[in-house]
Amino acid sequence: MDERQLRILRELGELGSVTAVAEALLVTPSAISQQLRLLQRSIPVPLTERHGRRLVLTDAGQALAGAAVEVETALARARHTVQDFVDRPDGGVSVAAFHSAGAAFFPLLLRALTGPGHPVLALADEDVAQDDFPRLTREYDLVLAHRLDHAPPWPRAVSATTLLREPLDVALPADHPLAAQHRLTPDDVADEPWITVHDGFPVMATIDAIAAAAGRRLRLAHRINEFAVAAEAVAAGGGLALMPRWTSRPHPALVLRPIDGVQARRHIDALHRPERTARKAVRTVLTELRSAARTIQDRDTDGEVTSPRGAGL
Repeated sequence: MDERQLRILRELGELGSVTAVAEALLVTPSAISQQLRLLQRSIPVPLTERHGRRLVLTDAGQALAGAAVEVETALARARHTVQDFVDRPDGGVSVAAFHSAGAAFFPLLLRALTGPGHPVLALADEDVAQDDFPRLTREYDLVLAHRLDHAPPWPRAVSATTLLREPLDVALPADHPLAAQHRLTPDDVADEPWITVHDGFPVMATIDAIAAAAGRRLRLAHRINEFAVAAEAVAAGGGLALMPRWTSRPHPALVLRPIDGVQARRHIDALHRPERTARKAVRTVLTELRSAARTIQDRDTDGEVTSPRGAGL
């Protein structure tokens, strides 16, 4: 049995005929009769009986029709509860991010969404390989993920909103001979030691592209996922590293230089399961993430990479 069949039974008890029920529900009498037959198949005792030309409820039918009132009332209450949850502006919203996105976006979110009437944020850091970001959408309402510009799109099971298309620049000590150049090429950096991420993380593909463009393998001296730690290693002379241009924190001993000849840019995307944005609170946070992305990008208004920087992944 289902809600529609129970309603038909209830209406039959109140209106007294199939024709009257059909008119009330704006369907044909044959459709009403079919639903009553389907309902009867699931009940071991007769629900209706003939009184002349009229179809009336038996005692069992009247009992079930009475229960139908309770069922409709409970369902209506459940719908109102769900609607209140969906429309609630200050509901809880969980957001996960890889480290450099969390460092850049989380403070802006917290400042913008503080106080009554705003979503209640639950923030978490998740340092995972690129292929593992979609599965995090099972646990969190929104997931900040990164992938390289030319990488395959995210699977169709998740929705993606691109927040930033962020250049990746070469980080080097401010007193390094290459720091005097405004732009670098793969040949300039191919013979330097490198500090890079572990396999499976997006930046690694750009390292491979630099090696391919230079025609020789790079020497990967250190594997460090955390950009803040990598920045310290670069400053100490451990090698060069790729760093994000906009989501990085300044480091007094480093400069960033763009590299020509390779696609060195990553997407920062907000991933979510499509049903999550049915909630007003989640849509509010997603809107604020877009605003935060504009703020982050606008910090570098001159388009040049001249200031010393470094940051966490």
